Amino acid sequence: MKASALEFRLRMWIQILIVILGFWAPWIGLLDLSRRYATLAWLALEISRLGIASFSTATALVIVLGALAALAGAVLRVWGVAYLGYGVVHDGAMQGSGVVAAGPYRYLRNPLYVGGWFMFLAITLLMPPSGALFTMVLITILLLRLILGEEAYLAEKLGEPYREYLRAVPRIVPRLRSNLPVADAEAHWLVAMGTELNAIGIFLIMAVLSWSYDNLLMIKAMLIVFGVSLIVRALMPRGEAGTA
Repeated sequence: MKASALEFRLRMWIQILIVILGFWAPWIGLLDLSRRYATLAWLALEISRLGIASFSTATALVIVLGALAALAGAVLRVWGVAYLGYGVVHDGAMQGSGVVAAGPYRYLRNPLYVGGWFMFLAITLLMPPSGALFTMVLITILLLRLILGEEAYLAEKLGEPYREYLRAVPRIVPRLRSNLPVADAEAHWLVAMGTELNAIGIFLIMAVLSWSYDNLLMIKAMLIVFGVSLIVRALMPRGEAGTA
């Protein structure tokens, strides 16, 4: 089930394709599986129909939950990149110069993938309901494949030190406390924030623009943020990860 080297190299483009299909949802016109309105509105409507809360209250609740998901994604990704480095995170090939057990990696083996999952969860609130389901299923499968592929590669390359790390740190559900010693590693926060400008932008859009109830405006803002993030990434220094 692990991802191939080609799948890893093309991971960003695969994710982009999945998101495009999720927004487009071409099957709606063919199969009438759902109406073409945002999942955010659909969830609020379903909550109000169940009598849990009024539509306005349910809408506010969904917006807050979406913003919290986007915040979790941004925090995990920025925190992870701060210790791993741009050059490793966005390289086309798997990297493994040493075991990184600093920052979030003391509590969770894959903060970047978990953060990405939360980021996509927030984005799907702007998709049609069936597109959101399609996106989350495929994104979850893809991220799990990437995790398994990367862990197999690192276990083979780094050997027993990495296997000990696997035994000490959970894969996707973080521990609140870590038994690992605090590593002497420097965090590069400015590089991390520049690298993860897209994740930060998605959080700001969900936290601020959602209250405009203008789905098209939020989609346009996300496209602009993504474009700017690509430009910023192209200018980022390709630093290597520290080892611990």
